[in-house]
Amino acid sequence: MITDVAGVLVGHWTDPMGLTGCTVVLPPPGTIGSGEVRGGAPGTRETDLLRPGTLVQEVNAILVTGGSAFGLAAADGVMRWLEERGVGFDARVARVPIVPAAVLFDLGVGDATARPGPEAGYSACEAAASAVPEGSVGAGTGATVATLHGVDGAVKGGVGTASRRAADLVVGALAAVNALGEIVADDGSVLAGSRIEPGPGAEPGPGAGAREAHDQPPARGFNTTLVVVATNARLSKERAHLLALAAHDGIDAAVRPAHTIRDGDTAFALATGEVDADQRTVERLAVEAVAEAIRRGVLKASGVPGVPSHRDLASGWKG
Repeated sequence: MITDVAGVLVGHWTDPMGLTGCTVVLPPPGTIGSGEVRGGAPGTRETDLLRPGTLVQEVNAILVTGGSAFGLAAADGVMRWLEERGVGFDARVARVPIVPAAVLFDLGVGDATARPGPEAGYSACEAAASAVPEGSVGAGTGATVATLHGVDGAVKGGVGTASRRAADLVVGALAAVNALGEIVADDGSVLAGSRIEPGPGAEPGPGAGAREAHDQPPARGFNTTLVVVATNARLSKERAHLLALAAHDGIDAAVRPAHTIRDGDTAFALATGEVDADQRTVERLAVEAVAEAIRRGVLKASGVPGVPSHRDLASGWKG
């Protein structure tokens, strides 16, 4: 799990009726943070300060949330929770918690008026622990994947986590998987593919087992895969940014296609600074951990009405 990196905690807030939620990653004090936003439909907060060359070096929490842009309000609750504990950037007159956040679009699943707000973010912090539930929880509650040929072909997405080690070096990843694309295994086989055959003029995807063909172009989803990578390596902000770039390679390894005009794929990188490590090794482990976390998010998910999970389809789901 991402919490195999010492000091990192994860908390979920889940709305099982509205089918939305949020997830917070709390790193230990002194953690360096960076990030990278890709795709054509991002929804983010405080990501500009993650760029190399900007003033702030440390990150106090990362929020990934459902609710589309409405869900960014959950970051207010995370900030309040941190402020109550005296955590944040010292601006002399106040400590300002640094909480970069990114959203995924889940309004088409469940209740479109149900969105994480400040209390949800606060509750996710209260729930933070080293054990990380996976699947249809937190930011993955209303997540779907494989909507590139239409939302009717969606398969349930979710939250997954994984880690890799090399001697004392640990690299962990957490992913909220809500991709437009299909999810593939290491060998290229499809774990979660569109259940709709592409219509005329559509770009073919890697999926198999299509259910039906559309004569007219179907409504495609608005999606996004959100990733947090954490390591105990000692990295500068510039090298943490390179780690975020590597995390996007992990997204590309597991999602086909990734970084589309309808995705707001975002990767955050956290470095706690406990061990010296070769940058290439850190990045290689990150690619592996991110890809596995994405796959686990789909494999651990539970289906909801109209959107079967991988397990549902494997057991002969009929709709």
